[in-house]
Amino acid sequence: MTLARLAVPGVLSAEQVARTGQFIVRQQAPDGAIPWFVGSHLDPWDHVESAMGLSVTGHHAGAVAAYDYLARTQRADGSWPMATREGRVEEAAADTNQSLYVATGVWHHYLVTGQTDVLARFWPTVERAVRFALTAMLPSGALAWAVSKAGAVQDFALVTGSASAAQSLECAVLIAERLGHDRTDWRWARDGIHRALRERPDAFADRDRYSMDWYYPVLCGIVRGAAGLARLQQSSDRFVWDGRGCRCVADEPWVTAAETAELIAALDALGENAAATAMFEQVQFLRDEESGGYWTGKNIPNDEVYPIEQTGWSAAAILLAADALTQTTGGAAIFRDAGSCLVRDGVADGAAS
Repeated sequence: MTLARLAVPGVLSAEQVARTGQFIVRQQAPDGAIPWFVGSHLDPWDHVESAMGLSVTGHHAGAVAAYDYLARTQRADGSWPMATREGRVEEAAADTNQSLYVATGVWHHYLVTGQTDVLARFWPTVERAVRFALTAMLPSGALAWAVSKAGAVQDFALVTGSASAAQSLECAVLIAERLGHDRTDWRWARDGIHRALRERPDAFADRDRYSMDWYYPVLCGIVRGAAGLARLQQSSDRFVWDGRGCRCVADEPWVTAAETAELIAALDALGENAAATAMFEQVQFLRDEESGGYWTGKNIPNDEVYPIEQTGWSAAAILLAADALTQTTGGAAIFRDAGSCLVRDGVADGAAS
């Protein structure tokens, strides 16, 4: 795999892709941790997202070091704290979706590299994370948002978190199958989340103003085809700032890099490649050419960057969107196939040599 293939012609060059990969490398600590940015806090979901950015740009050792960090710091119940800073816990409660995301990251790394030994290496970590999440399933089939420090399961679910968790469970099932393990209960849990998202809107907290609740069911494969396209079209006027990208919330003039990148991948997964490519070009206004990173977001009317930060996960989201558009690595199928990525002849389709 060469970075030239990951480039988006006329929009993002191979040299720019390489600089963005190096930007993420610079955020990673010697112990493998990838905080939001140097000196900031770490949460397990964004840590994994950054590791996925390392995988697609060929920094495979760094990605593995990131998963080694998770393996070392995983708590006995299979979870991680919501926030740590340089090894100190700042928020001890565990977000179920954040903890599950390690399965998506490990499966993605396998799809990029074809390295089955990585699946085996992190299988115990993935298995413990899934077991933790399954303790937080609600009667509706949805996944509770979090488990407190004392072990109390929250009594409500989030659309975005449950959709992402369903994809992570799909990836965990695929890892299990690749390694010869039968995890039927994981499939049941995944299917239960799917049903809840489709049939039980009352099971989820009302966060309609957040764009992620709008596009995540599409991105994660809960809703696809004509229904998925209708969902995106229905609220496009609320969330898309024409010529700029995707708002984080409907009632704020704040366009963000990561949400835009994820919407791009969702559009591409529906076959809307032209619209996805146009939006990818638009979001480059958040790129900092000097660092190779991306500003988290910008207030459009005031023309003000806010917050004044460049996160590793924002950069990674852009790289993953580029991979989705160009279908360069085997990991690109993580969106189009929502986890059910093709494995041919025992090798991940599109795996880098």
